[in-house]
Amino acid sequence: MKLPENYYLGNDVVAISRDLIGKFLFTCINNVVTGGYIVETEAYNGVIDKASHAYGNRRTARTDTMFKRGGISYVYLCYGIHEMFNIVTSVEGNPQAILIRAIQPTEGIGEMQVRRNMPQLKPTVTKGPGSVAKALGISRNINAFSLQGDVIWLEDRGLTFPDDQVAAGPRIGVAYAQEDALLPYRFYVKGNIYVSKPNK
Repeated sequence: MKLPENYYLGNDVVAISRDLIGKFLFTCINNVVTGGYIVETEAYNGVIDKASHAYGNRRTARTDTMFKRGGISYVYLCYGIHEMFNIVTSVEGNPQAILIRAIQPTEGIGEMQVRRNMPQLKPTVTKGPGSVAKALGISRNINAFSLQGDVIWLEDRGLTFPDDQVAAGPRIGVAYAQEDALLPYRFYVKGNIYVSKPNK
């Protein structure tokens, strides 16, 4: 059921980002499986994308993972607080990645609530990329892990959303990217309670 490695090797990160809507993301951390299906993504188009960490072929200790062969995790710390989970795509040397912004939880929900210190289940349990990572137990400890392994992986369970149910718009929080901030590289399921507020 896992998405095969070649799924991640295409060069059209925007198309893959759209296709990930409805795919299932799972982790197995400390022998506990948690996960759900993806309802919000953002594409980052490598060296030509001003919003990308790898813009201008910027290669640092942090961004090195993005330059590896697609099909691995890219986890980084944002604002010194939030771990952010991305999927590396394309071939080695072409640093494309997709940020998972929201999932609809289906498995291990109780454990997600514990990790999020949330006695009552609310949509914010997995709304926003920092929340997704924390709920699923994702940290920089699993940066560059293969998505073919048993710690973090994606599955296709046949859930699809037609185009009239999925919106495309600008990414969130990338105003610094100037004209690239306006690119329609964010995809989300319309009306889904786990999705961030649409761009105004």
